[in-house]
Formats: sequence, structure tokens, C-alpha cells
Amino acid sequence: MHDFDLHAPAGANKRKRIIGRGQGSGRGTTAGKGNKGQKSRSGGKTYAGFEGGQMPLYRRLAHRGFSNYPFRKEYQTVNLSAIEKAFAASDTVDAAALIKKGLVKKSLPVKILGNGELTKKLSFKVAAVSASAKEKIEKAGGEVSVSRSKKGAAKNKTGAPQAGGDVNG
Repeated sequence: MHDFDLHAPAGANKRKRIIGRGQGSGRGTTAGKGNKGQKSRSGGKTYAGFEGGQMPLYRRLAHRGFSNYPFRKEYQTVNLSAIEKAFAASDTVDAAALIKKGLVKKSLPVKILGNGELTKKLSFKVAAVSASAKEKIEKAGGEVSVSRSKKGAAKNKTGAPQAGGDVNG
């Protein structure tokens, strides 16, 4: 093989298709746009959801109500059955310990769920605990402390946290 004998493999270089340049080009007349109508004209586009003048679906359906979806709190969940297997008696169960044991990932806060039994006395420091899990932990002699995030704390117009109870502010 010589330097001057190099060439691209077959099918690597394709010629650009030029449309609307007369009958002889093979793509003349309608230029691949079919026959007549709005879509064949220059600038003849319609918007997404357009139904030819018929009242479109997004306007026919009612848009009422409220969805909490954008404001929901997501948690990584861990059941007591998994904690029972992974931790020894008198250990502290917190996010760092759960990550170290491979029960959760780093990104989201942790919620303990009450599926399974707990026989060991453990100390829990997590973002949330279900009522059944809290009951089982305290029954086993453990303790639970829930750490709330500062992001979710209610604030008044001055930016200071609100005192509870007083309705008139």
C-alpha cells in the first residue's frame, strides 16, 4: 500500500441530496413534499397539538385542581428487617452507618419503615420514621431522634421561623 493509493471505504462518502432544483435532479416538482396543501408551502408549519382548526385536546380537557408532585419529599426507605441483620446491639443507625453497610445511597434522606421485627436495642438518627417502626424500636428498648431539614421549616414574612399556636401572628 502506498500513500497515494489511500481511499475511503465503500459507502463512507455520500453525496448530499439536493431537492427542488428541477426535473433533471430527480427531486424536482414537489421536492419530496407530496402534493399541495399547507405543509407543502414554504413557511407552512403548524404548532404541536394543532388539530386542523378543531378545538385541540389540551383545550377540551379541564385543568383544575392541585398536584403536590413538584413539592413532594423523597426518601430512601429501609425496613427494620434489613437493619436487624446489618447492625449489632447498641449501634447507632444513621445515614452514614447505613451507607457504610450498603443499605442506602448517598443522595436522599432516609426513612425507616416498620416491616420486620427488631430485637436489638439501637439508637436511630434519621430524617423520618414510620409510626409502626418507631413503636417497634421503642419496644425493643431503642431510641429515635428525627432530624428535620431546615429547608422545610415554615417561615414568616421576615424570614424568621414561626412560633406555633398563635393564629393571628
